[in-house]
Amino acid sequence: MLVTVLVTIVHVLVSFFLIAVVLLQSGKSGDLAAAFGGQGSLTSITLSIFAARKSGPTSVLSGVKPATTNSKPATLPPAAPPAVPQNQAPTQK
Repeated sequence: MLVTVLVTIVHVLVSFFLIAVVLLQSGKSGDLAAAFGGQGSLTSITLSIFAARKSGPTSVLSGVKPATTNSKPATLPPAAPPAVPQNQAPTQK
């Protein structure tokens, strides 16, 4: 528990530091941001590992009920005869 809190605090501090570096750098000098870019992803991976260990192995399909089959197939309602528009008279052959 203490390790998770410590890594979370480090993650937040690194995130703020990266925001400051990006905002303070000039147009083409991305060397400083590239030097510290790996730390943000390293703490993110560490936090996700701690969260997975804490909650235990789970599946996206856990809690899904199996599908039941119907014994009777679905039927369509009977087709209605075509409607005659009200402004036209029926044609005779």
